[in-house]
Amino acid sequence: MATKFTNNADDLPPVPGSQAEGEPVISEAQRKRKNEGVDHSSPAMKIVGYIALVLTVLIILVPLYFIVITSFKTMQDVFSDPITFWPHPFVPENYARVWETSGFPNYLRNSLGITLILTVIKVVLGVLSAYAFAFLRFPGRNLLFLLVIAALMVPNQITIISNYALAASLGWRDTWQGVIIPLAGVAFGCFLMRNHFQSLPTEIMEAADMDGANFFTKLFRVVLPMSWPTLSAFTLITVVNEWNEYLWPFLITDTPAAATLPVGLTRLQDAEGLTNWAPVMAGTVLSTLPMIIVFLLLQKQMIKGLTAGAVKG
Repeated sequence: MATKFTNNADDLPPVPGSQAEGEPVISEAQRKRKNEGVDHSSPAMKIVGYIALVLTVLIILVPLYFIVITSFKTMQDVFSDPITFWPHPFVPENYARVWETSGFPNYLRNSLGITLILTVIKVVLGVLSAYAFAFLRFPGRNLLFLLVIAALMVPNQITIISNYALAASLGWRDTWQGVIIPLAGVAFGCFLMRNHFQSLPTEIMEAADMDGANFFTKLFRVVLPMSWPTLSAFTLITVVNEWNEYLWPFLITDTPAAATLPVGLTRLQDAEGLTNWAPVMAGTVLSTLPMIIVFLLLQKQMIKGLTAGAVKG
């Protein structure tokens, strides 16, 4: 009697290593996602990576450590041979000396006020201009945005002479407006926020239009709530840049009436000479401490904002 053959795959024995009966079918993409958290690097590569990480941290932290300990040293201890890695004796009076004798409170007040005003101006103008470039249709929009990008390619130092001549002719030397207005350009913020706004889902904007939302309703109720990470990054970058701005305030100010902390540090160094570095380092620590605190508080938002849209899926 002839043997009957069948093509039914269910009657065939399972192939070794294949999907077992009753288990869900796993695609290749799912297998990759399951294994993406597994580190397949060799131990040698891990060691090299850890060594590179430690060296990078040391390169960054060692100078900061010596700045801090030098601020607590005496003048003789600063130039001791061999070098000392801990102040002996410990002299916290350097900070009191800087605060009381160098005009540091005036410099700090000016830096806080000028930085706050410039940050508000740049964030407001950057968001509004970016929103216009991203969502409004008007003649010459692309050409104007190319001009904004071109402004990013022009170093600030090129415009120093013309800005100084204009500010001096207006009587703005040694004033807050003389420091603030020439620094109020928003090319970077406009570029950053415009690119982020264009990455937002178009369906949400269309739904807002269908609901009859006006310009400011869409901006404050729809766009900005989805843009806090990028907006936080833009704000933090602006705060740090304006706090550390040196060249323009140095040129436009003559007295502590409008000079900022970086300018005050230069004048402190001139007053102490090139020998007594301890008060100068104390002033440096006092100047950098506010920005370190701000960065530690907002670093997560900054990282989220700078990496938003970098990974999809």
